[in-house]
Amino acid sequence: MNVKDVLAEKIAGEITLSSKPGQTIKKWRTAFDISQTELADFLNLSPSVISDYESGRRKSPGIQAVKRIIEAFLKIDVKKNNSKIIRKYQFIAKNQEGVLDIMEYPYSIPIKKFIEEIGGNLLTTKAIDNRKNVKGFTLIDGIETIKTISSAGYPNLYGWSTERALIFTNIKYGRSPMIAIRIHPVKPSIVVYHQPGAVDPLAIQLAEKENMPLIVINIPLDELKKKLISLGR
Repeated sequence: MNVKDVLAEKIAGEITLSSKPGQTIKKWRTAFDISQTELADFLNLSPSVISDYESGRRKSPGIQAVKRIIEAFLKIDVKKNNSKIIRKYQFIAKNQEGVLDIMEYPYSIPIKKFIEEIGGNLLTTKAIDNRKNVKGFTLIDGIETIKTISSAGYPNLYGWSTERALIFTNIKYGRSPMIAIRIHPVKPSIVVYHQPGAVDPLAIQLAEKENMPLIVINIPLDELKKKLISLGR
């Protein structure tokens, strides 16, 4: 699949699975830098219809309407921006080895709320910076990623925003992921270890040096994914 097809599938999935599809439509419209009027004109609708969808005043659009809206996002980007936004998502069509899931949230989530909602256990001792937020997550197979990722591919873990949670599963001690994060100039808002065998004290020390919360969560992976996705609804 090319990047447009993969991106369209991703947007459709987020909208249809969201409990607040209007907010998710608004998130993507904003990401594509398209005004309500531009979108309405392209779809031959009144701007008030788009506004009503996004605010929840109007019943959420059906599958065909969602498809038309997504097609509008992509076509407007091609015509208006020479595919500028589409190109930013090329990484999702490259099937980055080790990335199990990646998602952007339609709004910022305070770190403390993020930790509370997923039931994380905080390992670092420094007080959490209340100004920091989470705008998305990347779920990573720790072993596969460490074996295959290159320095050029590392930024692909961050999706649309660096203000995100990097969540590592299938790790033993967590030293390697934190070393990689420590030496790279791009940093996440928070790091999550899913069911590690143990946590190397060095990983905690490195997280504290970066003033970055490091948490552990021990629930089944499917349950964790449901919690992460539900945060964006």
